[in-house]
Amino acid sequence: MKQKLTAAALTLLLTGSLFLSGCSSSSKAVDLMKDVKAAEIQTDTALTEETLLSSTDFAVRLLQESITNKENLLISPLSLELALTMTANGAVGDTLTQMEEVLGLPVSKLNPYLHAYAKQLADDEHAALHLANSIWLKEDKKLTVKPDFLQTNADYFQAGIYKAPFDNSTVDTINDWTSEHTKEMIPTLLDKIPDEAVMYLVNALAFEADWEAPYTEDQIDNGIFTREDGTTEEVEYLHSSEYEYLKDEKTSGFLKYYANGDYAFAALLPNEGISMEDYIASLTGEQLRNLLTTSELTTVEASIPKFESGSDTNMAEMFQNMGMTDAFDYKRADFSDLGAYEDGNICIGRILHKTHISVTETGTKAGAASAAEMTAKMSMIPPEEIKTIRLDRPFLYMIIDCHTSTPVFLGVLHKAVA
Repeated sequence: MKQKLTAAALTLLLTGSLFLSGCSSSSKAVDLMKDVKAAEIQTDTALTEETLLSSTDFAVRLLQESITNKENLLISPLSLELALTMTANGAVGDTLTQMEEVLGLPVSKLNPYLHAYAKQLADDEHAALHLANSIWLKEDKKLTVKPDFLQTNADYFQAGIYKAPFDNSTVDTINDWTSEHTKEMIPTLLDKIPDEAVMYLVNALAFEADWEAPYTEDQIDNGIFTREDGTTEEVEYLHSSEYEYLKDEKTSGFLKYYANGDYAFAALLPNEGISMEDYIASLTGEQLRNLLTTSELTTVEASIPKFESGSDTNMAEMFQNMGMTDAFDYKRADFSDLGAYEDGNICIGRILHKTHISVTETGTKAGAASAAEMTAKMSMIPPEEIKTIRLDRPFLYMIIDCHTSTPVFLGVLHKAVA
């Protein structure tokens, strides 16, 4: 059994009596959990159809709220789900209710689900998804953080807990941590720390995988990609034969597997005459999950443009539009299970989300980082026929976990050449 930090021991750490020894106010962050391991949690039954469908539905709703007309988009619903669930562990009352409604499940189910999901991730030199979580606390005597809140996030998310001065050195430290845990794909998460910021709950995610069958030179050529406005651009296309066809009344697509078959690239091309915006607006989590779990075994002559894309967004407004309003309102937010700030109320200031993806002939690299910035504001089968899918116009794409058929990344490519 792994050692579990007692509330009393964690309280000692949080008072500052231990971390200040030998440290100046401008020092780097101090790891409060350096010698502490999270408790072993049994979550064998947490990966249910209910939790997997809920996670996919959250991804679709997030995509619908995030879509920007005619611009490339890339989000990691998994990264955001992890950062916000850690945050929700400190919420109570209407604030918690709204967060759970947006996330799709109560935290009593989200915690074990996400813990179980992380435990089953494939980790191979040719295909791997790495997750890391951390909580950063401001070195401020006015800030009181509840040990149970930190312990829950350490147990379920293996979150590292750090105390720091929240000055320029902390910006560098958090960025260094993010860069390390995204394999340098997200080198900076923060540009500055606002004066009112008292805590960051951060997730970092890195995906690196080789194709199951890398492309050879004769499978690469130049072609035309047509944007929705009719303008064209010349790009390199990767051609291959795939064997899992995705189709419903509004779209068609395919799965292309990465090494070992634990992850796959999924692409969906709306039917001619259906705009990307209209297709996404009509999509539901249940429809997407059905598409990903009921593929047809038939030959697909698939063409993918080589591309690189990414996003850098403050998603606070999007989550408010989804119904999570109290969490951002310093007069209404109730994060009393997280802790308290002497001169004001704690609420969410920003939800930072950065992503990056590169799709080439050898494989795919994708990174994401998400942070909930907590602020204290005053107040208070043999084929029958051959299908052809050429992604030569805007399309929806995903990196999916094949064990759960859930999207790790969701993106829309409007422009093959950014």
